[in-house]
Amino acid sequence: MDFLTDNKLPIGPLSKSFVDWLTANVDFVFDFIATILSASINAMLFVLQAPFLKGTALEAFYPLLMIGVSSLVAWVMRRSLGVTVFTFLGLLLIYNQGYWKETMETLALVLAATGVCMVIGVPIGIACARRPWLYAAVRPVLDLMQTIPTFVYLIPALILFGLGMVPGLIATVIFAIAAPIRLTRLGIISTPPSLVEAAVAFGATPMQVLRKVELPFATPQIMAGLTQTIMLSLSMVVIAALVGASGLGVPVVRALNTVNIARGFEAGLCIVILAIILDRIFRIPGEDT
Repeated sequence: MDFLTDNKLPIGPLSKSFVDWLTANVDFVFDFIATILSASINAMLFVLQAPFLKGTALEAFYPLLMIGVSSLVAWVMRRSLGVTVFTFLGLLLIYNQGYWKETMETLALVLAATGVCMVIGVPIGIACARRPWLYAAVRPVLDLMQTIPTFVYLIPALILFGLGMVPGLIATVIFAIAAPIRLTRLGIISTPPSLVEAAVAFGATPMQVLRKVELPFATPQIMAGLTQTIMLSLSMVVIAALVGASGLGVPVVRALNTVNIARGFEAGLCIVILAIILDRIFRIPGEDT
């Protein structure tokens, strides 16, 4: 037994050497990725917070305008009075509690992470459905991404991307991207073979079969992947705050450090309200609300 413990495999040192090599040789790639992701988040914050109104008489009214717009979006998306009223009252409560700015920062992070996950995850899910060998190779990686402690890959993300929203976004994507990949694949392979055979018999190309048969049939699963990604992203809010990401995670971490029950409960309630609103708006069409 002493032989095994005295001659352990150099997994940790090799990992450190690999990260050091990335930092020294391809740091420009990570700088480019950080620039693109940071610009995306800042663009969303520009719309959600309207910094150009800061110091003007309209600054105080902009959150109320956003609450109205969000309620209108909820009505258009769901056609449900209950969802619309909950969206309006929930956002109004967040504004009343003084967490509007943090909520918009969290919303920008969640939307950016969800967008990245869906843009990358859906094509990978389609490819995995078409090529079983690819899914056999990808599945262990997905298991690793979902089960490895988040703090493990936060360390290299922090080294490669620095403090701020970007490492939080990267960590969120790593944690959440498995959902759209798995559920997209499930939706595609669940398409009845008779539908595919009928489309092929009428001369449809593989791309037409995908666009007109498989993707429409898989839409409920893809939408389920979208809502799961949103929920998983919101669950990473507090952890992202540990690497400098702004948002609702910051007051939660501060409340934990100071044992401030009131502040922690307020910020936590805002996260719950935001999660419910996003889940109800993007829920699979046809489900009860």
